[in-house]
Amino acid sequence: MRVGILTGGGDCPGLNAVIRAVARQALDGNHDVVGVLHGWRGLVDGTTRPLSARDISGILPRGGTILRTSRTNPFADAGGLARVLENLAGLDALVAIGGEDTLGVAARLHHEHAAPVVGVPKTIDNDLRGTDYTFGFDTAVTIATEAIDRLHSTAESHDRVMVCEVMGRQTGWIAVHAGMAGGADVILIPEHAMTMERCCELIAHRHARGKDFSIVVVSEGYELTFASGESRRVESGDRDAFGHARLGGIGTDVAAEIEHRTGFETRVTTLGHIQRGGSPTARDRVLATRYGLRAWELVEQGRFGEMAALRGDEIVAVPLAEAVAELKVVPEELYRQTQAFFG
Repeated sequence: MRVGILTGGGDCPGLNAVIRAVARQALDGNHDVVGVLHGWRGLVDGTTRPLSARDISGILPRGGTILRTSRTNPFADAGGLARVLENLAGLDALVAIGGEDTLGVAARLHHEHAAPVVGVPKTIDNDLRGTDYTFGFDTAVTIATEAIDRLHSTAESHDRVMVCEVMGRQTGWIAVHAGMAGGADVILIPEHAMTMERCCELIAHRHARGKDFSIVVVSEGYELTFASGESRRVESGDRDAFGHARLGGIGTDVAAEIEHRTGFETRVTTLGHIQRGGSPTARDRVLATRYGLRAWELVEQGRFGEMAALRGDEIVAVPLAEAVAELKVVPEELYRQTQAFFG
């Protein structure tokens, strides 16, 4: 059997652990393993490389992906779909490792063209509906939490409000988990938008209680919201191949509003790509490895169009179409629990 592996979308700690698990199982069974380079672009261009035991040796703790990645959408590229199908014909199976967009392509290829594709969920944003958690999320939360811990000391030393902007696109999973773990005083997320008036009220209440500093964590997809009903989101005019706007910078606007409305000195830190870089945590290494092993089982069983997923502590299989049908958002109850410590 000739098995391909690709990694698409943003890089993510744990990708190499999945590649290692799938390739190791395939090679042990005397199958050929092909690495597809730069995500779906590799199948459009036909850019691949064989993977040997030597290629996957020592990659478990490495961040990024040895196969490189891209945000290529073959359905949006003239002639891209035909070239992907032509190159897929040379593979008996393909393991696609990615998030909403990468796996969305995999789901369409299977549903519309019977492509022999198996999925593995990857995103630091944790916004895939079909699984409890995605690998990469724990690493991102750990990095963000450490940053918040460090911001506490400088905020207290200078009697400042510190705003920490984290990733997450349209969801606030990183903000909620890192904010709770880091003891943030206010958390702002896209799903349950708090007004700036309420945010500033909470900060003022802290100061009235003798707390001369505050930590505000804001997700990059949060829309600046006001009691008047006005709202605005910070994004660039650039859009990727899947139509997503580039987010980032909302923290600066939040900080400006807080300082203007409260008079408290406010600074902002934007963590950006630091959250997705570097070595994966032990939890992500284990989860990614378990996903890879399950994905290989699905390949062996010919269960294409399915994705490895975490349900409780079990690694199960779910339909790709179900996994990408809609985003998994932060539930209201979880966000309500974070508010027990606001102000």
